[in-house]
Amino acid sequence: MGLAVKRRGRGKEEGGKGKGPAGGGGGGGGAKHIGIVGVSAEGAALCYRTICTEAARVMGEHNHPEVTMHTHPLADYMRHIRRHDWRGVADLMLSSARKAAQVGAAFAISPDNTVHQAFALVEPESPIPWLHIGRVVAREAEGRRFRRLGILGTRYLMEGPVYPEALQPAGIATLTPEPPERARIDAIIMDELVNGRFLEASRAYVHDVIAALGRRGCDAVVLGCTEIPLLVRDGEAPLPALDSTRLLARAALREAIGAS
Repeated sequence: MGLAVKRRGRGKEEGGKGKGPAGGGGGGGGAKHIGIVGVSAEGAALCYRTICTEAARVMGEHNHPEVTMHTHPLADYMRHIRRHDWRGVADLMLSSARKAAQVGAAFAISPDNTVHQAFALVEPESPIPWLHIGRVVAREAEGRRFRRLGILGTRYLMEGPVYPEALQPAGIATLTPEPPERARIDAIIMDELVNGRFLEASRAYVHDVIAALGRRGCDAVVLGCTEIPLLVRDGEAPLPALDSTRLLARAALREAIGAS
């Protein structure tokens, strides 16, 4: 199944190759230039590192697509997110996308789940098409035949529409942790993970929450904060864990090299 991207001004999803301001050419063995709209340092770095390290298996030693990343300070995003000002979030994302497009990026990704709540405002105004992190995760979940996913992330993500909207077309239900668990997970993300602190006590707590979601009927969980995969790993958690950061990075790599 080909990746779906949207052209500016189109209302329907399209597969296939996108065109950037520089035609998507340049270095990287003819692969399309990837634009990363970063939000938090840890999540953006994991996405960038995944693209570069995994590209060598398909493009050859030390090779990867051209990548341009622009990041506004996380404080700028949080100022808008805390007010539920998604227009303000969208303007920051568009600012980064335009900078990436100006230097030749053919399409954009953002390794941050929460800001995808502004995606509907971003996509029509963007100079280049985007891959949506929730839709990438939905394709993976559908392929693995999961039917009910627990959603882990910031409180804005867990209580917001990003994953219900992305998963509903595939008939996949969603469930979030209980309110006290959501508050503790949000604190772990904002006080620890985005600052590069990965504590064993926090890992154990998130594992307990995942186990509780399993008892409530979930057959897998979405690691819907791009830093959570640095704390919780698929294969170690009580349920299968869909790593949104690495799934997005791999989808971007496939889009860049034209693989299905």
